[in-house]
Amino acid sequence: MEVFKGSFTQQEPIPEDAIEAAIAVMRHGRLHRYNTAGDEIAETALLEQEFAALVGAKYCVAVASGGYAMATALRAVGVKPGDLVLSNAFTLAPVPGAIAAVGAEPVFVDVTEGLVIDLADLAGKVDQADVLLLSHMRGHICDMDALMALCDAVGVTVIEDCAHTMGAAWGGVASGRHGTVGCYSCQTYKHINSGEGGLLVTDDADVAARAIMLSGSYMLYEKHLAAPPPEAFAQIKYETPNISGRMDNLRAALLRPQLRDLNTQVARWNERYFAVEAGLRNTPGLTVIERAAKESIVGSSIQFLLQGWLPEKVQEVLNRCLARGVELKWFGAAEPLGFTSRYDSWRYVPVAPLPKSDAVLAGLIDMRVPLTFSIEDCTLIARIIREEVSTVFQQA
Repeated sequence: MEVFKGSFTQQEPIPEDAIEAAIAVMRHGRLHRYNTAGDEIAETALLEQEFAALVGAKYCVAVASGGYAMATALRAVGVKPGDLVLSNAFTLAPVPGAIAAVGAEPVFVDVTEGLVIDLADLAGKVDQADVLLLSHMRGHICDMDALMALCDAVGVTVIEDCAHTMGAAWGGVASGRHGTVGCYSCQTYKHINSGEGGLLVTDDADVAARAIMLSGSYMLYEKHLAAPPPEAFAQIKYETPNISGRMDNLRAALLRPQLRDLNTQVARWNERYFAVEAGLRNTPGLTVIERAAKESIVGSSIQFLLQGWLPEKVQEVLNRCLARGVELKWFGAAEPLGFTSRYDSWRYVPVAPLPKSDAVLAGLIDMRVPLTFSIEDCTLIARIIREEVSTVFQQA
């Protein structure tokens, strides 16, 4: 019997040029985002400028985490305590957490079998809130043309959670550039790795100015490169609280070389993703998630459905795969586990039942695809999953 011996949580080493850049910052000791010498430009300001250029945005703020980016974006577009914010039923805890952090309340929208937000359900709820925090959960991007048309027609502001889609696009437009604000994560399991970190982009000068003040600029906003002109801060600087959370120079130094390699890394992830996907196709009882033609993906994880399966049979597949070294996550489990939770796990917010989403999540299996896997690893993993799903399905 074949067994996979690799790790699903081991990332690639930080590139040598990023290590050298970080060492240089540690040697001079100026880690704080505004601590520079002479005409030196802070690593954080350079990262913001480079990321804005990469995605085609006017403004960028590098911050402490993806969650901080989302909460800052919500505050910057005017969400207040007690407001309702639309969001996906299928997402991870930092998304409703960001909404709760500003004292607002999520209104959850159904997920489709394609693992994207249900536009029909959104159409029925879009008049309940002024803001949609849209999660491109696990890298699945919905029809952004249709979503923006729906939201623009009623004046709903869209904030995109791109934690899983840095480097992805819809219709050739970078993920995070359809809505008013795009928020990204640089946490270890994302597409560039500083352990923790985030980025926020926008073309709106007022939103950018508020985000910069919120991030803890004090009156040093003119040190930013990817920022609106000083006049954008004229009144905002007196009205916006300082909730310090801008990224430090050490993490920015780690990220800048990785950002230059992002397109190469995306191609490598996709090679591995499609190797797994090919091995899973036509497995009895298993449904592969089809990707839209207009979607340019980053395959850093893969999902599939065991539709209509009894919970004990799903758990048996997980157990059998784990015994052979393949670690799968299940979004249909009754209790949250590790990073995996679902909309009815977050009991700090009132939740209306979502039977359609429940049916999807009941059979939703998720797996990381680290770049430490070889293509041969990916075909082996797919073979193991195929064998175990087929065995349990035939017993049903």
